[in-house]
Amino acid sequence: MLRRTLLWLSTRPRVWRFVRKNRLARSVASRFVAGETPESAVAAAVALKARGITTSVDILGESVSEAPAAEAAAAEYHTVLDRMARAQVEVNVSVKPTQMGLDLDPALCERNLRCIIAKARTLQGFVRLDMESSAYTQRTLELFDRLHQEADGGVGVVIQAALRRSTEDVERLIARSARVRLCKGAYLEPATVAYPDKSDVDAHYQRLMERLLSAGNYPGIATHDERLIRHAQRFAESNGIGRERFEFQMLYGVRRDLQIRLRAAGWNVRVYVPFGTQWYPYLMRRLAERPANIAFILGSVIREGLSRQSTPS
Repeated sequence: MLRRTLLWLSTRPRVWRFVRKNRLARSVASRFVAGETPESAVAAAVALKARGITTSVDILGESVSEAPAAEAAAAEYHTVLDRMARAQVEVNVSVKPTQMGLDLDPALCERNLRCIIAKARTLQGFVRLDMESSAYTQRTLELFDRLHQEADGGVGVVIQAALRRSTEDVERLIARSARVRLCKGAYLEPATVAYPDKSDVDAHYQRLMERLLSAGNYPGIATHDERLIRHAQRFAESNGIGRERFEFQMLYGVRRDLQIRLRAAGWNVRVYVPFGTQWYPYLMRRLAERPANIAFILGSVIREGLSRQSTPS
């Protein structure tokens, strides 16, 4: 019932218009979304750089229904890339294939992505293909294969530990020296393709993480799970894996205290920074895909607050 309600709310234009004008709603969203403009996202990246934290900027929006919308999103990525370079922050963006037109025309999607990647290369930057639901996994990986052949290391991809197929996908990507961001995956998937139990997802994540740490090409360990983070630290240290060989990745606004602690301890940290006018449907869909995320977000806020209270001033 909660999932259906959230999905219904995400499609209501009147609700969206109300929420965008509501000061409280915008205040809550601002914790997890860096505003609606490229300027606001780059400002967030600059502030994080001051703490020694790198970023990957993402323009919110997916599953576009018209070619002009996909082309407009691609053009906005060019603007973001230029602004990041001018601000002297590391040029790094994450892009969703469906936002580039994958559902409309695979050729259009590939053209848009090639243009973004080419632009990023002129700025010594990096582009990550985001992974969406399992319905897109194979197409995204096939698209990545074609782009990776020509990008000279300037493009990476995401693998979700929740999916059963990810063990084989990780091995194939390691063989290609591909840069992988490993996340758990927040999409609600059928048990035929994904592990239904959190404990199984965590165990799979740990196995994939160890494999990427051992043999991967600068993997991104994307998790807020402190148990898994501690395991990664112990595994790296006990196996002689230098800190320069991987990074931890976290979401903008989630466990900021942990982000700062990790960086202060000398670990590489990158924060995923989303921005754009689609923040309301983005947040609602993420919550609908996994309503437990509501408790996760609230828990993150509480844990961060407790951490601050316990830290001597």
